[in-house]
Amino acid sequence: MATLEIAFLHNQLEERKRRLETAIAIAPDKAGLAGLLREVDSALERMAKGTYGLCQECHETIEQGRLLADPLVCYCLDHLTEPQRVALQRDLDLASAVQRKLLPQAGLQAGGWDTSYHYAPAGPVSGDYCDLIPSDGQLFFAVGDVSGKGVAASMLMTQLHALFRSLAGMGLPLGQIVARANRVFCESALAGQYATLVCGLAKPNGDVEIHNAGHWPAIVVGRGGVLRIESTGLPLGMFCEAEFCATRLQTEVGDTLFLYTDGLSEANSADSEYGVDRVTRLARQSAAQLPATLIASFLEDLRGFVNGSPPQDDLTLLAIRRVG
Repeated sequence: MATLEIAFLHNQLEERKRRLETAIAIAPDKAGLAGLLREVDSALERMAKGTYGLCQECHETIEQGRLLADPLVCYCLDHLTEPQRVALQRDLDLASAVQRKLLPQAGLQAGGWDTSYHYAPAGPVSGDYCDLIPSDGQLFFAVGDVSGKGVAASMLMTQLHALFRSLAGMGLPLGQIVARANRVFCESALAGQYATLVCGLAKPNGDVEIHNAGHWPAIVVGRGGVLRIESTGLPLGMFCEAEFCATRLQTEVGDTLFLYTDGLSEANSADSEYGVDRVTRLARQSAAQLPATLIASFLEDLRGFVNGSPPQDDLTLLAIRRVG
């Protein structure tokens, strides 16, 4: 693991040790505290010896996402006991159920906009972020992608969801919402962790404000042709005081915004990549379709492109169409 991540986990373990020692001093007979303290001391000892992050059975590297989620892990997945495997699967099933509960209402209609989305983790949990928040006749929308995979990425995705859900109800300008979310995310994420994001505010009169923070281009299609909304800022979590610029546009009835993650744009078939040009071309061809039909067209095209290969990354698609 990277030195900065080890330093972060070392500080977390020292803090756990301090809290456990305080708890034991108050309630020395409380079951389990002494055992937890021994586990923390063992992890700190492995750090001091330079063996932290290595499986105690096979001495290979433990999965990084598991260590970030639980710094006390000392066995790789291949060497968990059967009870440990059952407990891990139970935890993953619960995490997956929690993530599904965080998704927005399917087929949401708000402020003269119709929506549809597709959210498909590559594994039990996802690092993709997808949200729709109607407020005061306007519609906040977002699609993001946290760096990394697995449990650690899903935890940060949950944090993004909570941040934007909290900030969206405060009546702040969208630029301030993004800046505040970035600051909190930057202060809490580990070194090297970040999230690309496209978010926007769609108004009933067709005005749309979009912020693209290091994400793939958002696609706008309609009778006026096709427009790519490119990135105008760095991903969230890279710099606490980063600035984020807005793109503003006036849409017409029938115009559609299409957002996606790299489960689409970076999908591979043989030696070729799906790519943004293919996304743009299909969006243009499907401009007249309803949001749900547009997404179905992309899923069908993607299945044909990968020719049955299993997904290598989380996939999120979001279509928002002006209808009034």
